[in-house]
Amino acid sequence: MDSPETAATPPVPFIDLSAQHKPIADELLEAVTRVLDSGQFVLGEEVATLETEIASFCDSRHAVSCASGTDALVLSLMALGIGPGDEVITSPFTFFATAGAIHRVGATPVFVDIESDGFNICPEAVANAINEKTRAIIPVHLFGHTANMEPLWRLAVQNDLPLIEDACQAIGAEYQGRKAGVLGRVGCFSFFPTKNLGGAGDGGVVTVDDSDLAARIAQLRVHGDVGGYQHVSVGFNSRLDALQAAILRVKLTQLETWTEQRIASAGHYDQLLDDADLDDWVTRPRTADSCRHVYNQYTVRVPASQRDFILGSLREDGIGCAVYYPTPLHLQPCFESLGYSSGSLPYAERAATEVISLPIAPGLDAVARQRVVERLDAVCQALGAGARRRAA
Repeated sequence: MDSPETAATPPVPFIDLSAQHKPIADELLEAVTRVLDSGQFVLGEEVATLETEIASFCDSRHAVSCASGTDALVLSLMALGIGPGDEVITSPFTFFATAGAIHRVGATPVFVDIESDGFNICPEAVANAINEKTRAIIPVHLFGHTANMEPLWRLAVQNDLPLIEDACQAIGAEYQGRKAGVLGRVGCFSFFPTKNLGGAGDGGVVTVDDSDLAARIAQLRVHGDVGGYQHVSVGFNSRLDALQAAILRVKLTQLETWTEQRIASAGHYDQLLDDADLDDWVTRPRTADSCRHVYNQYTVRVPASQRDFILGSLREDGIGCAVYYPTPLHLQPCFESLGYSSGSLPYAERAATEVISLPIAPGLDAVARQRVVERLDAVCQALGAGARRRAA
């Protein structure tokens, strides 16, 4: 039997998808049944309708679905003709797929540092890395906050380079009033279950205004087939299932509500951290005035020397938390041949040692958020007391 203390302080999960799905369970089941009754399980009308709805949501002319966010990146690079001998500039502080996609098409990822006061790519560092081999730039809208796009737009125009948005964590985010997904030549999104718009498995989509480019991406996702088993190029199989599309269509109707819940939760965290006077210990996520942050993650920074202790203590107290990402991509073993070393990109390396993501998913109530900050405060206070005792 649980002790009174345990019963009074239930754990706070990092993410609880069942809580998110419960209020829309009937609609989800109806959507799944509709697909089962149709007998059409791959692409088809359900997928085409989702693509239209995603394009409308993102203010793009076209949306081409695919099997994952990773494939969205690969398809975009392939459609733009990027391959062996080409270089693509991107951030080292992101999920592996960003650089993995570049490698998959035979190009070379060129990592440049992130901004000193945020988590996204530094435009000045991008400018310094452009050379005659550069074929594209992939800014990542990490954790739901768009990259600083205006200087990147100037670089793209001056150097005739496409911008490929890695918006996998940022559906609904905005920069200067424009949606993520229409801030570059193409936008790449993931429907992984824990994303702000997540399916019941993998899925992805590319948003694009150029009709010819959209058609090329659509061909590549079906092995380069233009119909009648006529293959004009060598693509691969990256089709979205109709079951995923049906589920995503239901969830898309809730996305703005869920996004506003995430934003409100982030604001509450900000206030709680202010009230706890943890400025010496915790740096809150920054939101630029020109951006709408959609908080796929609420990621704070703590002293690197204490990060793992704070993380472990929170988990012991039943607080779900995670580290995104513990090793920047330029230091991954598979990219050793690129010649980067520890100290090459100091801001990304520092972030990797300091970040902790706290629960932020829809359905997280104020009591749970308060408990997260109370436990974080308690751990930091204990660390502070220990430091004072050692100093004495």
